[in-house]
Amino acid sequence: MDTLQKAIENISPLSAQSAGPFLEAWKHWSFPKDQVLLREHTVSDYIYFIKKGVARIYYYKNNKEITEWLAMDDQFFLSITSFFQRQPSHLIIQALEPSEVYGIHHNDLMKLADEYHEVERLLRRMVTTSLILSQIRMDSIQFETAHQRYERLLQTSPQIIQRVPLSYIASFLGITLETLSRIRSGK
Repeated sequence: MDTLQKAIENISPLSAQSAGPFLEAWKHWSFPKDQVLLREHTVSDYIYFIKKGVARIYYYKNNKEITEWLAMDDQFFLSITSFFQRQPSHLIIQALEPSEVYGIHHNDLMKLADEYHEVERLLRRMVTTSLILSQIRMDSIQFETAHQRYERLLQTSPQIIQRVPLSYIASFLGITLETLSRIRSGK
């Protein structure tokens, strides 16, 4: 819980009055490798925080898996549209390795946000961060070369190569596995 508490404080500190109830609302799970946290066509009920492990968020397009996001140690993740609009998600969330995960249910979060202005502020900052990361990702795909995207990924998540299959990394970068192999070999 200390890791989760520190991550929350880094986004928006909470007073003791709101931190207690907020942290108590989080559930903890230990997921095995390949555990599905969110199935396609179901409503996403949780914002997750991965204390240790790797989670992949992906969808199917033309019978092909497309990796939308990779969450690793000490990161928050969710299906944002499904979580806030309360509609079935086209995304799937899966643990890629044994993972320690916390989650807060939508109903609990909304109740706490109504009750505590600090939790509402935290939620707003979390959503803002998510939107910024999405925009950075879209800008990267639109304006950077495949090599630049790979280099950025190595700078922001250097351990990703040891922990995530290359096919998922290629999909996340919006390139083929062959292109990723050429980039990695320096050709």
